[in-house]
Amino acid sequence: MSLNLKSLISVLNAKWIGLETDVFIDHISIDSRSLQNGSQTLFFALAGVNNDAHLFIPDLIEKGVQNFVVQYIPEGLSGKANFLVVENTLDALQEFAAYYRNLFHFPVIGLTGSNGKTIVKEWLNFLLSPDYNIIRSPKSYNSQVGVPLSVIAINEKHNLGIFEAGISTVNEMAKLEKIIKPNIGVLTNIGSAHDEGFLNLVQKIDEKLLLFKDCPIIIYQKTEIVDSCLTQFVAEYMMHPRKLFSWSFTDKTADVFILKKESKNDHTFIQYQYQNEVFDLEIPFSDSASIENAISCLLVLLHFNYDQATIQSRIEMLYPVRMRLEVKNGINNCSIIDDSYSSDFQSLKIALDFLESQTKKGASKTVILSDIFQSGFSNEELYSKVAQLIADNKINRVIGIGATISSFAAKFPNSRMFQNTADFIESVESLNFQNETILIKGARSFEFEEIVSLLEEKTHETVLEINLDAISHNFNYFKSKLAPNVKMMVMVKAFGYGNGGLEIAKLLEHHKVDYLGVAFADEGISLKNGGIKLPIMVLNPESTSFPSIIQYQLEPEIYSIKGLNAFLKIARDKKLKNFPIHIKIDTGMHRLGFEENTIEELIETLKGNSTVRVQSILSHLATSDDPKYYDFVHKQIALFEKLSSRLMNELNVNPIRHILNTSGISNFPNSQYNMVRLGIGLYGVSNDPAEQKYLENVGTLKSIISQVRVIPSGDSVGYGRRFMAEKETKIATIPIGYADGISRLWGNEVGFVTIKNQKAVIVGSVCMDMLMVNVTEIDCKEGDPVIIFGESPTVIEMAVALKTIPYEIMTSISQRVKRVFFR
Repeated sequence: MSLNLKSLISVLNAKWIGLETDVFIDHISIDSRSLQNGSQTLFFALAGVNNDAHLFIPDLIEKGVQNFVVQYIPEGLSGKANFLVVENTLDALQEFAAYYRNLFHFPVIGLTGSNGKTIVKEWLNFLLSPDYNIIRSPKSYNSQVGVPLSVIAINEKHNLGIFEAGISTVNEMAKLEKIIKPNIGVLTNIGSAHDEGFLNLVQKIDEKLLLFKDCPIIIYQKTEIVDSCLTQFVAEYMMHPRKLFSWSFTDKTADVFILKKESKNDHTFIQYQYQNEVFDLEIPFSDSASIENAISCLLVLLHFNYDQATIQSRIEMLYPVRMRLEVKNGINNCSIIDDSYSSDFQSLKIALDFLESQTKKGASKTVILSDIFQSGFSNEELYSKVAQLIADNKINRVIGIGATISSFAAKFPNSRMFQNTADFIESVESLNFQNETILIKGARSFEFEEIVSLLEEKTHETVLEINLDAISHNFNYFKSKLAPNVKMMVMVKAFGYGNGGLEIAKLLEHHKVDYLGVAFADEGISLKNGGIKLPIMVLNPESTSFPSIIQYQLEPEIYSIKGLNAFLKIARDKKLKNFPIHIKIDTGMHRLGFEENTIEELIETLKGNSTVRVQSILSHLATSDDPKYYDFVHKQIALFEKLSSRLMNELNVNPIRHILNTSGISNFPNSQYNMVRLGIGLYGVSNDPAEQKYLENVGTLKSIISQVRVIPSGDSVGYGRRFMAEKETKIATIPIGYADGISRLWGNEVGFVTIKNQKAVIVGSVCMDMLMVNVTEIDCKEGDPVIIFGESPTVIEMAVALKTIPYEIMTSISQRVKRVFFR
C-alpha cells in the first residue's frame, strides 16, 4: 500500500490542517505503542469512552510520526504535523478501509457465525492456497477495528480474500459488510456467543446475514430457523442470481446431504450426496465442531469446482488450528512466545508487537522465523519489508530457517540461517540461548513445535493457562463504568491473584493503567526488577521494608502513627523530599487504617513536613458486594468523605482519593472519587450473577490423564478406601493434588473435572500430587487433556461447593504449576 495523503482528504471527508499534502502513506496504525510507527504512518487516533489516543500524539510526533486522523488537534500541536480532522476517527478508519477494498476486484469469501469462523478461515486458507495467493484476517481480527486493519493489508498480488466478521449486537454488521464486500458468504455454526447483545436468536441471525447483502452465493447449514431467516433476507435484499448452497445431517432437501457419519480413532468417515451422486470423505477429527467446520470447507471447495480426489487429499490433511500466541518459560532464563503454526507478513507484525509487550527488563529479543508464504510481494520486496520490521522492533538477533529466507541473509544483521528445522536442532547448543525473549514463528510445514519443545523449560503436565485477551476485555469492561478522568489502580498482589504478577503487570502497563497495587514490598520489588515502570502502591508495608520501598521507588500505604513516624525517620535520614505516601483511613472495615480519633495526631504529624507528600487518601469497603449491607457502605463512604476532606483542608493538599473495590465500581458509581481499585473483576469473577456474563474467564487449570484402569465391584480407590466401587468402574488418575492447590474438600465425589466436554467426578481423597476420577461413561485414554477449572467447573462453582470464595481457589494454585500466557 502506498497512497498519497492528499487523496485521502476527500475519501475521509476530512478538514485538512497541516504542513504538506504531498506525502505517501505505506502504513496504517491505531496503536501508539507499536515500534512500527514511522514517518510514512497514518495514525488514526481512536477515541472511546475511557481511551483517547489523541493524548499520545505528542509522543508519536517525537518518534517521527507526522500524519494523523483526529477528531480534534491537541493543544499546542498545530503546525507540528499533518492533521486530517474528522467527526469520528473509527468511522474514518472504516471509510478508509471500504475505499481501499474497492480498489481490488478479486473474489472475497466472507465468514460470520457464532463459532468456527477463525478455524474455517484458516482451513480454507490451507485448502485453497496451492491455487491462490490469499489475503486473510490475521488471527481473529474480526471486530469493528480488526476488519479494517485486515482489509488494509491487501496488495495487488493477492487474488483471493478470506475475511471473518464478528459482531456482538445490532447495527454492527452493515459497517463490516461495506469493508469486506464479500461475493462468497459462509455462515458457520450459530450458537449462544454474544446472546446478550440481541433480543433473540432470530435477531442475531438476521444481523449476521447482513454481511451477505450482495453475495451471489451463501453457504450454510440448513436448519429450520436459518432457512426462515434466509427466506425473509433474500426477499428483502433481492439480487439476481443468488444461490443458497446448503448442507445438512437431517434434511434431505439440502444441496449436500450427509448420508452417514462414523467416527473411529479420532477420524470421521462421512458419506454425502451431492448432485445425485454419493461420495466418501475422511475428516481427521471426531468432535462435532470440527466435523461441521470441515463440511463448511467442503461446500466452498465444491463451489470452486474442485474434483473429489483433490477434495479428499486436502481435507484429510487438515490440522488443529492454534489461534493464540502463548508465552512459556524457557531454558536459561528465557521466555518463549510460541507462534509456531503460522508464518505470514500480517501476523508477523502482530507477533512483533506482542514480543515488545512481553520482553522482560534486561532481556534481549530474538526472532526464530521460517520462510514466509502468501505475502503477495516478490521475495525481494517481502524480505526487505521483514528486515525493516526487524530493525524497527529493535530485534537483537534473527534465526532464519528455510531456503528462501536464508538466501536473503545479508538483509538481517546479527543473523544465523539454516536450510531446515533439523539443521537448526543439530546446532542449537552453539546458539547459546540465555536471558532472551524468543519469538518462534514458522509455517506449519517447518514443524517449529519441535523447537518450542526443545527450548521450553521442562515441568510436569499441569499448567494454568492465562488468557491475556480476557484480562484486557475485563479491564475495559470495568473501565467503561468510570466517569471521565477517574484513574484506575489494578491489584496484582498475591502473584496476580494466582495468575502471574509480572506478565499481567506488563499487559496493564501496555494498557496505561495509572497504578498497580501489591500487598508486600517484595511483590513490588519483583515487578520493578522485571522492568515495570508504573507507580506501585504497597498496601501492607512492614516497617522493616521501608528502606527497600524507598530504594525501589515504591509507594507505601501508611495506616498508623507508629508506621508514619518510622517512615518519616528513614525519609529524613535519607534527606527525601516529597516522597509519595498513601494514607489509609479505617471507615469500618477495622483491619488497617487511621480511625477518626487519630486524625488530629495524623494532621499534626504531617503538617509542614516536606519529606513526604500525601499522594492519595483511601479506605476499604467491607460489604460493597452484599445488598443487605448497603446502608453500612453508605456510612463508610460518608465517613470517608468527612475525614478525607478534613485532611485535605487542614493539610492544604489535593491528593487522589479512592474507596471503591471491584464490586464497589459496579454498585456505587457515584463514589468513584479520583480513582478506583480493580481486583478480582480483572480476573473474570463478579459477585453479581447478572454482571458475571459480561466477564471472560481468565485462568484455565489443565492437566492430563496419567493412567486409566478398570476396577471390579467392591474395590476401593485412594487413601482410607473412601470410594468403594459398586460396579465395574473405569478410573483415570490425574497428576495434580493438594500440593498444587486443589483442596482435599473437593474430593470424595464433591467435585469434578471435565474430560472430552463431560463431567468426571473425583472419587476418593485428593492426594498430594494426584487425584482420581470416574470415567466409566467417557471414551478417554492416557494423555487426554483434563480441565480442572475454567469454563467448567468455574472457580465460582468450586467456591460455592467448598463454602469459600473464588479468591481462595485462585490464589491457592501452587507456583510449581507452570503458567502459560496466551493471546
